[in-house]
Amino acid sequence: MNLVDPRSIYALWLRDVKRFLRAPSRIVGSIAMPLLFLVFLGFGFSGAAIPGLPEGVDYLQYLVPGMVGFTMLFGASFAGMSILSDQDVGFLKEILVAPVSRTSIVLGRIAGGSTTALVQAGLILLISIPLGFRVDSALGVPLAAVFLLLIAITFVGFGIALASQFRDSEGFGLVIQFVIFPLFFLSGAIYPVESLPSAIQTLAFVNPLTYGVDGLRAVLVGTSAYPVLLDFGALVASSIVMVGVGTYLFERVEPV
Repeated sequence: MNLVDPRSIYALWLRDVKRFLRAPSRIVGSIAMPLLFLVFLGFGFSGAAIPGLPEGVDYLQYLVPGMVGFTMLFGASFAGMSILSDQDVGFLKEILVAPVSRTSIVLGRIAGGSTTALVQAGLILLISIPLGFRVDSALGVPLAAVFLLLIAITFVGFGIALASQFRDSEGFGLVIQFVIFPLFFLSGAIYPVESLPSAIQTLAFVNPLTYGVDGLRAVLVGTSAYPVLLDFGALVASSIVMVGVGTYLFERVEPV
């Protein structure tokens, strides 16, 4: 058995993408919450004196990369939910007993989950432009795509790792929501990390989304709290770690 089978990866990717595109309610639901945050916070705090906000940067400009990052976090982490739904209908058992390596299955899931998360983030970014958001430079868009991909890989891997420890989607849904919002609020998505107490800042520094949001601000808005190379390096490291952890834990899953 090949460790990595491109055909199996492609088949799982295509299945996830088709399922996503055939469910308009899922697309709308995935961007509804980030859009509400964007509209109410972006306009509600427009012109407000927010401590730590970069000089000369409007709050909407500051907020949009954070909402794009949140969309990626939300969409990518819930990719693990599809594993449990496949388990409920028996599809997971079929692919687990098929002559396909677990690594190929995980990579196919990561590819599918990352693609759907990128679509969701792209929609939020497009919607933000009529609201007043402006990209700092044309080069920022392809660079942002790189950061978005790394965020997606990190949190799809996280979702798979977490889902492999559950047998029911209800329990997974409760836990993933409990994890997502602390990661979101500790990422600097809606306010600067520097405004947090020093003890909590330590938690923010080990949060991969912190570097994802900061990197998106650097390439889309032209301002960042950390060097872009640090943001990029931290996301590459978190992607490798989470894919490795997700693969290791998924290999221990038994067909049921």
